[in-house]
Amino acid sequence: MENKVIVILGPTASGKSEMAVKLAKKFNGEIISADSRQVYRGMDIGTGKITQKEMRGIPHHLLDVASPKKVFTVIDFKKRAEKAIKDIIKRGKISIICGGTGFYIQAITGGISIPEVKPNWKLRKQLEKKNAEQLFKMLKKLDPKRSKTIDAKNPRRLIRAIELAQSLGHFPRTTLGKS
Repeated sequence: MENKVIVILGPTASGKSEMAVKLAKKFNGEIISADSRQVYRGMDIGTGKITQKEMRGIPHHLLDVASPKKVFTVIDFKKRAEKAIKDIIKRGKISIICGGTGFYIQAITGGISIPEVKPNWKLRKQLEKKNAEQLFKMLKKLDPKRSKTIDAKNPRRLIRAIELAQSLGHFPRTTLGKS
């Protein structure tokens, strides 16, 4: 099983962690968490974060790696996960990616392309004044293709999509100042 990666994806409390530990024991593996909330230190309650006892001695990566006071992006996750996979392979072990954040898993398995665009805080502040409907209309003008696949009621995702469209030049600049 040279350079193979096992992926376990599913909703919270579906038994993913237990399955990952069993597979890690059976196939000499280490586990990489793919959960957007479990990366944060101190966020144990409400995230379903695995306990030391439940780990049964299996090394786990990308748990408690970020401060809840700082933004941890999918790009941050991808970089750390790729490093963890390389390190696990060097030790002759199997990487097991386990979690419920599909976006994280897509990022690491190559299912999506993620441009490295830093947050534009000035733009975000401007956009946060708009409601989801206004943001969606704006995105539809800037990036019609993306508007067909995004959650139209999620302002955070809409703002990021608009930010990416602006940064990558896929929009008419005059649209930004209008509502």
